Amino acid sequence: MRFWKFQRWMILALILILMLPVTNVQAKTSTPPITITLDGNPVASDVNPYIIPKIYVTMVPLGVISEGLGASVNWEQTTKTVTIHQNGSSMSLTNGKKTATVNGAAVALDASVEIKNGRIMVPLRFVGENLGLQVLWNQAAQSIALISGTYIPDPAEPGNGGGQQAQGLHGAWISTVTNLDWPSAKSYGKSEQQKQEFTAILDKLQSTGINAVFVQVRPAGDAFYPSDLVPWSKYLTGTQGADPGYDPLGFMIEEAHKRGMQFHAWFNPFRASMDSATNKLAANHVAIQHPDWIVKSNNQLIINPGIPEARQHIIDVVMEVVKKYDIDGVHLDDYFYPTSGTFDDDAAFNTYNATGLSKADWRRDNINAFVKQLGQSIHAAKPSVSFGISPFGVWRNKAKDPTGSDTNAGITAYDSYYADVRTWIQNRWIDYVAPQIYWSMSFKAAQYDKLVDWWAQEVAGTGVDLYIGHAAYKLGTSETGWQTAQEIINQLKYNEKYGEVKGSIFFRAGNLLSNPLGLVPALTAYYQQ
Repeated sequence: MRFWKFQRWMILALILILMLPVTNVQAKTSTPPITITLDGNPVASDVNPYIIPKIYVTMVPLGVISEGLGASVNWEQTTKTVTIHQNGSSMSLTNGKKTATVNGAAVALDASVEIKNGRIMVPLRFVGENLGLQVLWNQAAQSIALISGTYIPDPAEPGNGGGQQAQGLHGAWISTVTNLDWPSAKSYGKSEQQKQEFTAILDKLQSTGINAVFVQVRPAGDAFYPSDLVPWSKYLTGTQGADPGYDPLGFMIEEAHKRGMQFHAWFNPFRASMDSATNKLAANHVAIQHPDWIVKSNNQLIINPGIPEARQHIIDVVMEVVKKYDIDGVHLDDYFYPTSGTFDDDAAFNTYNATGLSKADWRRDNINAFVKQLGQSIHAAKPSVSFGISPFGVWRNKAKDPTGSDTNAGITAYDSYYADVRTWIQNRWIDYVAPQIYWSMSFKAAQYDKLVDWWAQEVAGTGVDLYIGHAAYKLGTSETGWQTAQEIINQLKYNEKYGEVKGSIFFRAGNLLSNPLGLVPALTAYYQQ
């Protein structure tokens, strides 16, 4: 009896063991196949896409790229290399290689071409993003949504609108110097065309998710508004001092506020002129009225920050705008002292250095005095107006200062621009700081995530808000990490780690709206989450 009981037990155990693989197979086959859509339309695949374990890369047959996405593809059997072309983008991936070539530049890969059962399989996200598509993965639905640059997601679709990303400041810098963003040079003296151009920019920015604009109202010792202190900017009419026939600043503020967008007046404080010639400057330009305040450097005219009267003049210029206009903020960029060439301020150093500081400390002290006094003036006149500065993204390298960031930048805010941002923050002379962290997550000399970590720690507990400056202008360049619009989205997602990060500002409007590598729909979808 014991033998038969043992035999029956063994038979049952064997049956259970034999059933285990079947159960596993059933569990595996119960996972729904991965589906793909392009701008909401299904993309057919005769072979089911699959995910490479551990690195989580979705592989699709080459036919999805050629037939589903309409790209031109070529497979070279001898070298086992696939080449893909579409809309001016070109990439090559070779079986077994850890790098691809994208528009002539080598780019690292998590997974390259695979040959499975005689089929050529390629990484969908890498190919899609380098064709300018946004690639969205839905784990629950096992689906991939590809979004092109011409597709605007419907805010009514599930998952869009009302989410956490709708909060905070989503800004864009609008550059007027040399007519970079606005107004166009072809609109010189044409007020209606300039108005139409500006409202078109606002509408496009707002549809992308931007809720604040930082407009350069003083590009070079001049004004985009009627001023009693400085001349009209030549970027309005082609001639400095010429009246454009309307008040651009008043118009821009009104249009921004109509759309519920913040308007921050952006001043370049110390740049007097973009070149060293003075024969085309207006009679009331600072370089004509106070040539003793001016230093020629790098073929530009710079107002010397070491002269107290010169600093006061700039403060008066800013305060004219604060008192006359309903702006939401005063914004300064990072142009304090030039970071290259010579800057001959020996005379001012000898005259105004009463405490015997070193030249470097004296320069920082000049900027500190300027920032402190300007902030006090703004807050005394209009407490509701925020005052912020956008410094260079690296304060100091750790190698030079143990409290600095883990970076190896060639220039720094503290040592090159003489901008002691830490002092501004700790003394609450500014309401927010917007460091220009214009590098990717993979740029080792100045890594984006490491810098966000540093700046978030720097403002923690101070009451000073942190906005991050993002380099939309670098997308599509050969610098490490800028070969896909997903870089910007990844940066925004990284910002979510810190409550100190209150928003982002993109440099600049023109680079954003030109939709580099499909950034616009990617950003739109992100802000609508």
